[in-house]
Amino acid sequence: MKKSDKVIVIVGPTCSGKTRLSLILAEKINGEIISADSRQIFKHLSIGTAKPTEEQLNSVKHYFVDELNPDEEFNADIFSRRANEIIRLLLGKNKTPVVVGGSGLYIKALIDGIAQTMISDKSLREELLEARKIYGNEYLYSELKKIDPVIAERVIPQNWKRVIRAIEVLKLTGKPIWQHHLEDNSKPEFNFIQYGLLWDRKKLYQNIEQRVDEMISGGLVDEVKEILRLGYSKEINSLNTVGYKEIIDFIENKITFEQAVYLIKRNTRRYAKRQMTWFKSDKRINWIEINSFNEIDEISENILKDFYER
Repeated sequence: MKKSDKVIVIVGPTCSGKTRLSLILAEKINGEIISADSRQIFKHLSIGTAKPTEEQLNSVKHYFVDELNPDEEFNADIFSRRANEIIRLLLGKNKTPVVVGGSGLYIKALIDGIAQTMISDKSLREELLEARKIYGNEYLYSELKKIDPVIAERVIPQNWKRVIRAIEVLKLTGKPIWQHHLEDNSKPEFNFIQYGLLWDRKKLYQNIEQRVDEMISGGLVDEVKEILRLGYSKEINSLNTVGYKEIIDFIENKITFEQAVYLIKRNTRRYAKRQMTWFKSDKRINWIEINSFNEIDEISENILKDFYER
């Protein structure tokens, strides 16, 4: 690894100003942005994912934004491999890659390699546990046999924790758990320098409240209706996302509009809390306290000063 092979990584919870900071940084250093967001890559999912505006996308080259249809496959393994290729190309052109996103799994897969990443997803785990509770161990085991017969031969239905883990890893990464174990756990090819935006929780929650109100007034309901009108199933993974699943329930008259808005705000707060729990476990992140979006320009200067001195 050469000293010049440095990559800026901006992390933090939703509504923390990551997008704005990444744009300022990229413009100041002639960089390009790699989005580490598991949903912004999908076309049509714009308002609910707080996707960069068309003007922002035109001002700085972005990767992994508006590239796939909502029903196409995308996971941490695909992101890690493709992002590494893009970083090599950018560094070869003397450009500084700016990785930005709140998907902790994607960030960790990129930096540490998918084989070393503790792959987990709380909502998926809860879904599998609920399936076990309703249908039993044999049902989960039969599902595992369908998608990964190799590992199914090595476990028994009663060892349900291993069964769930194997299903979880495959669904999240697109690769079976045994294949991850065979892969070489090599050291990072690049020098990833991570910076995190740290808000007071109360202020962050205020940001979330405002963001959700803006999404609603900006046409989130119509966006969801249009996605469904295009023929995409409400069951696809990309729509199993805060903001979309609640609006779908509203459209189907399962909840009121007011309930949908309340749930989006509540579930976004919970998501932000899970994001911070994930990121706080990584001691390599340089945390920067922020109290207002007006501080982002000054923060960008401090980051660049630190980045160049390393």
